[in-house]
Amino acid sequence: MTVATAPARPLRIGPIDLDVPVVLAPMAGITNTAFRRLCREYGAGLYVSEMITSRALVERNESTMRLIRHHESETPRSIQLYGVDPATIADAVRIIVAEDHADHIDLNFGCPVPKVTRRGGGAALPWKNRLFADIVTQAVKAAGDIPLTVKMRKGIDHDHLTFIEAGRAAEDAGAAAVALHARTAGEYYSGHADWNAIGELKQAVTSIPVLGNGDIWSADDAVRMMEQTDCDGVVVGRGCLGRPWLFGDLAAAFGAESTPVDATLGFVADAFRRHAELLVEFFDDEDHGCRDVRKHVAWYFKGYPVGGDIRTGLAMASSLQHIDDLLGQLDRDAPYPGADAEGQRGRAGRPKRTALPDKWLESREIGESTSEMMRGAETENSGG
Repeated sequence: MTVATAPARPLRIGPIDLDVPVVLAPMAGITNTAFRRLCREYGAGLYVSEMITSRALVERNESTMRLIRHHESETPRSIQLYGVDPATIADAVRIIVAEDHADHIDLNFGCPVPKVTRRGGGAALPWKNRLFADIVTQAVKAAGDIPLTVKMRKGIDHDHLTFIEAGRAAEDAGAAAVALHARTAGEYYSGHADWNAIGELKQAVTSIPVLGNGDIWSADDAVRMMEQTDCDGVVVGRGCLGRPWLFGDLAAAFGAESTPVDATLGFVADAFRRHAELLVEFFDDEDHGCRDVRKHVAWYFKGYPVGGDIRTGLAMASSLQHIDDLLGQLDRDAPYPGADAEGQRGRAGRPKRTALPDKWLESREIGESTSEMMRGAETENSGG
């Protein structure tokens, strides 16, 4: 694989200096400690936890408290929070700061999942502009010296765009950076990200870094996004599924020291095995860890000559020894398959009408009944 290179462009988010302008996007059920550690072994950047529900954190839900833990090798440590109530989010931020759980906090205003948006959370929330500004303002104050950033989408749909207004509001509230997934909630993960919107946001928000997210499947894509939009960094999500070494490619593309990857089938098999091993350690349960890595099988071996029997076996493995036995049957010298292994991975789907609370779009303000309804948005456990 050949990778385009760009001049070194370090990224500063508050007091955090990153050698390369690269952030791992939070992904539910994916970006746990195991995956973050694996990505970090290949490259550099900021690696964000999967989404943490603020109320669950405040109430010290057992699974949530597990998700906010970081391995001693992780630095800087980053946690993404989700919520709809300014006071609850601020309380969650204060817990993170007081108990030294993270060096960076991100707020989620980009989730398009119906169970989140139908209660006014995620990508639906910036439509209520005063509520959005209040959440960011209170969270920034609670964070103190810990940099707090915002991740969002373009808006609910093309008739209800919010990203410019929200970006400026976050800047005014003291956010350390803003990141834009250049799709609307209605587009979900379909079609192509609108990189022009990232450029528009960069022109509108001038005092803090603007990061771009969407359709970065390779290091070349990251370089092109920054050249096209003049954004300050990139946020990588689905492009690293089954390819944690993408962060090595990204480091090399932005001028950092990185070992070139020869992604033979043997190399990929070793990465998959390492991922399973780290998951076993994270869950402290071999069966649980081996079951969790099953979702990654298709992503890792996309385009490679791996027979159906082996794929099925890996998707049913319940022990590291079983995984080793199956991987031992592969042709480790099989070369990187090129285009067959490239391109989109993970969920895409089709555009869909965003699930919203009743009469949500009729006003930019929050009424008492709407406020009561929104509290249910924080009843879900973290990571979903």
